[in-house]
Amino acid sequence: MSAVPTPLTPAPLIALQQINVRIDAREILKQVDFELLPNEIVTIIGPNGAGKSTLIKVLLGILKPNSGKIIKSPDLKFAYVPQKFNPSHSLPLRVQDLLALEHTDAAYKQQILQETGILKLQQSKVQQLSGGERQRVLLARALLRKPQILVLDEPMQGLDIQSEAELYEYVRSLPERYGCAIVMVSHDLQWVMQGTQRVVCLNKHICCSGLPENIQQHPEYQAIFGQQRVLYQHHHNHCGHGDHVEPCEHIPHPHIHPEPDA
Repeated sequence: MSAVPTPLTPAPLIALQQINVRIDAREILKQVDFELLPNEIVTIIGPNGAGKSTLIKVLLGILKPNSGKIIKSPDLKFAYVPQKFNPSHSLPLRVQDLLALEHTDAAYKQQILQETGILKLQQSKVQQLSGGERQRVLLARALLRKPQILVLDEPMQGLDIQSEAELYEYVRSLPERYGCAIVMVSHDLQWVMQGTQRVVCLNKHICCSGLPENIQQHPEYQAIFGQQRVLYQHHHNHCGHGDHVEPCEHIPHPHIHPEPDA
């Protein structure tokens, strides 16, 4: 009887190898190895000053490391949703002006605006949006780029509880829906344990990395976040990192409802 062939793991979209970053003789990242597979959702956690923002800048190509190697797919396209976006009040920037900076077909744009719940915000000034509205506008703009890698830096700030839950569920659907991998920085341990496929715990170096249900057992995770356990529920049906993630039930993509008027 012939052996059953082992499924091939897809090549990483991007791989960082032995990345070191120093700023003014201060070590920010030390010997960091990180890779991201197609359609994977990875969440980066760690204490303040751990180097999470620096790692994101290296991934995006904004910051060149002092040493190490970066290997990425040809013509790799990123989109980035920052933690904060505060344009000057002297700049009369409407939502439709901000979105017009990304050129795409009208049907796709309409779909993204509807899914993110910002159809009625087109004439609003970006400076006058609530925090939650602004984050959904920034997410819509990022998706209009049709990225292969979507980078989210604490994207849930300013959302009410219902909008946060809907946005988390929407983010979970994006790899299957639009074929993009996601890297998210988050302090929300509930999301980390329920909404991601792989957790990377960073404290200038990679303290530990693995499945959400296993990472809580690691001594370095417990040293940073304590031993309080977060209920783990697997929500993904993507093939995850390596052979560690089991298939699971499909979660339909939600529609993100606009926040109630203040």
